[in-house]
Amino acid sequence: MDLLSPTIAARKPKNTGAFLAGLGAVIAMLYFGRLFFITVIVAVIIAFILDPLVGAFMRLRMPRGMASFFTCSVALLGLYLAALAFYTQAAGLLADLPTYSERINQLADSILSRLENTEKSVSSLLVPKRLRRGASTPEPDPAQAAQAQKSSTRRRSAEPPPTVVPQVQEVRISQENEPIVNRLYSYLHSFYDVLLMASFVPFLVYFMLSWRDHLRRGYLQLFEGADRMVAGKSWEGIADMARAYVVGNFILGLLLSLASSLVFWMTKLPYPLLIGPASGFLSLIPYVGLPLALIPPFFAALPIYDKFGAYLVIGSTVSFFHLLALNLLYPKLVGARVHLNPIAVTLSLMFWGTLWGAAGLVVGIPITAGIKAVCDNVRELEPYGRLLGD
Repeated sequence: MDLLSPTIAARKPKNTGAFLAGLGAVIAMLYFGRLFFITVIVAVIIAFILDPLVGAFMRLRMPRGMASFFTCSVALLGLYLAALAFYTQAAGLLADLPTYSERINQLADSILSRLENTEKSVSSLLVPKRLRRGASTPEPDPAQAAQAQKSSTRRRSAEPPPTVVPQVQEVRISQENEPIVNRLYSYLHSFYDVLLMASFVPFLVYFMLSWRDHLRRGYLQLFEGADRMVAGKSWEGIADMARAYVVGNFILGLLLSLASSLVFWMTKLPYPLLIGPASGFLSLIPYVGLPLALIPPFFAALPIYDKFGAYLVIGSTVSFFHLLALNLLYPKLVGARVHLNPIAVTLSLMFWGTLWGAAGLVVGIPITAGIKAVCDNVRELEPYGRLLGD
């Protein structure tokens, strides 16, 4: 037994080093391949959202391929109509941007004038006290001041005029002579990878919906015996969790968007079909959802309302919807399937946000909940599932 102890002790650092090296490699792969992974995860999320609609078409005795095609067509049509409505509202907003900029300048001037008046009042209270404490400065003699001004004028007239050195200007190529195609390419070059990956999303969604059963059978055939049952439970756990989280948040966002748009329309805020969905879906972002949800209606109210009471009413309404959604609707639609403690949620947002930016903040929680679903169904990983759970 004593002879085996050094061997076991020598293996632990190797295993730890291998684990850390593998973890670093996985993190590097997630970081450098973030566009690929984000595209796949977004496609999976959309497929989970549309899967109940595929089931509804299949109950009408449609094959899965045709049901998936009809589902994707309906989704694209809805996306087109929503984009058309948003474009109409956004075009009007762009036309009114000078009004908003003028209003923002007026508010900035008002704030600056108030700060200047406050500074003057404070200085008027403090400066006389300082003068009384210090020595009084004698007033200048008018005759001496006039004599000093004449002498300075004579000195300036006697001095030679300064020599103006001409500056050599660099010859630059005007951008007007640059071809339009090159300028357009340089503008879109930074978005090329994003646009390329986004173009794959509709095809991935259709294939995930139409080939779902085939993918599941192929996945289960990778395991044997009891491991196949564990893999099947993990698959179902991830599917239930993702569907509950994604579909629940999507339905909750739609409800908040409809309620917010209705209230904004009743209060005669401009562009309710644009600021309502923006405020509703921004409200679902963890931790910072409420401040972000207040920005669209406050911005839309700038050229209309001048009094503080109107903004107080708008802020109270958005806050009421936010608290109602999180405390009453969110536990029923989402929280019953996603059991993550606040520390795990915060760390997951920090980790995935650091790796993938804003996209990581959106998909960080479902990824972590999916990892927990796997840990709950694998016996060796159950302690990690309890560590992440509530």
